[in-house]
This record gives sequence, C-alpha cells and structure tokens, in this order.
Amino acid sequence: MTERALEILRTTFGYPAFRGSQEAIIGHVAGGGDALVLMPTGGGKSLCYQIPALLRPGVGIVVSPLIALMQDQVDALLQAGVRAAFLNSSLDFEAVVDTERRLMRGELDLVYVAPERLLTERFVGLMDQLDERGQLALFAIDEAHCVSQWGHDFRPEYIQLSKLHERYPHIPRIALTATADELTRQEIIT
Repeated sequence: MTERALEILRTTFGYPAFRGSQEAIIGHVAGGGDALVLMPTGGGKSLCYQIPALLRPGVGIVVSPLIALMQDQVDALLQAGVRAAFLNSSLDFEAVVDTERRLMRGELDLVYVAPERLLTERFVGLMDQLDERGQLALFAIDEAHCVSQWGHDFRPEYIQLSKLHERYPHIPRIALTATADELTRQEIIT
C-alpha cells in the first residue's frame, strides 16, 4: 500500500515525499481505519483523504461546508487528472443530475458535498446503492471543527454526521481540521 500511495503522491500530486504524519494517516485510512487529523492550514490535510480515496475501491465522499473551497479543491483535482466533482447549491438541477449519474456509473473518485445535501433522502439513497455495490471508499469530513458547539463555525448539520457511522459502520471516516482545542477534538470524536 505504501508504494502505491507514494506513486500516487508523486505522479498525481507532484510531491516527492510525504510530510510529517501524512504517510501513517494515509496508510491507516486506506486500510479501513478512522482518523481525526489536526494539521495547520497548508499542512497537507487534503492528501490524507484524497490518496486513500484513490487507493480504495469506489468513491470518496467529502463533506465540506464551503462552496468556494469545494470548487477550488475540485478544480485542482481535475488539473491533476483525478475524477472529481461537487454537489452543492451553486449547481442547477441539470448539473446535479449529471453529477449524480456520473457518480452512480463509477466515473468519479471524489465527490464533495455540503453537509445539508449529504443527509437528504435523495443522497442517502445514492450512498446506499453505492454501499451495496461496494463502491463507497471513505467519508472525509473537512473543517471538522464545525461539529463543535464550542467552535466559532458551528453548523448543526455537522452533528448529524454521526449518522454516517450508524448507517455505514464499515466505511472509514476521516475528520480534518486546522483549529480544534482539546474540548473540540473530544466532541468531534464523540
């Protein structure tokens, strides 16, 4: 797994080597483990879920609270040759349906979704179908400090993300943030 991860790091993302704890985190999540990742902005958090999503069969579902962040991430991934898309309120109905079809045909490696959309009956139905086919690679929860009622960016939809583990306990989850004190970290883990 490490050789494949390193190959993806070099050929897809253009980095010569992992930094800090990236390699250990990627190996753990790619192997099916859950993780809470606390790294500074610019520390390489995204690679900690992007590479495992490429290593595991199926699609990685990335929960992201910001439309602009989703767009930036997807644009960078597409430039790197990764099959990525996003589903959020900036898309018209036709674009949503097209992205959902690509998702269900196995044409995407990563899909960025707002937490409000993720837990809709429609999207849960899509995830159920993917899960039945063994095509859910992982769940990544970006900006995970939003789960904390003690944080400055509390989003109530983030509290409901525990439903992912209840419904798909066998799918690895990785929560990532640059800002989380001890109380916030414990709340994210809980």
